[in-house]
Amino acid sequence: MQILLEHRAVVVGVDGSPNSLAALRRAAREAVERRARLDVIRVVNPGADAMPRPLRTAKEWLRLRDLVAHAVPRTQHLTTRLKIAHGRPGEVLAKAAEHAELLVIGARVNSEHGNPFGGDTVPVARELARCPVVICADQTAASQETS
Repeated sequence: MQILLEHRAVVVGVDGSPNSLAALRRAAREAVERRARLDVIRVVNPGADAMPRPLRTAKEWLRLRDLVAHAVPRTQHLTTRLKIAHGRPGEVLAKAAEHAELLVIGARVNSEHGNPFGGDTVPVARELARCPVVICADQTAASQETS
């Protein structure tokens, strides 16, 4: 008889912005509390750069590894999986969180379209995600912009 263990996961989208780093810190705390794996996703727009896709993917993975190393305390016992994905961020993050316990996304402070979450990532992810979605903002960055 084979017993399949469910892999518990918290998914977070990270692009290096202060709000995505706030989301990363929150997702790490959630993963530790839930005893879940932390899946850190960096979504890149295919064709937004002239760099060949494999080279860009490798470069983004290294950058993502460094961001995680600086944002997540080493004292936390946490299994982390890093992934570079290509596509529209809201759709990619919702798909990545298809079987997750939680999806965590950083909100932008400003939007050129009047959306308080900035762009279409948060609304699309909220609409498509099958799990709860937490939206984070780096409060220190927001308070510095208003000063």
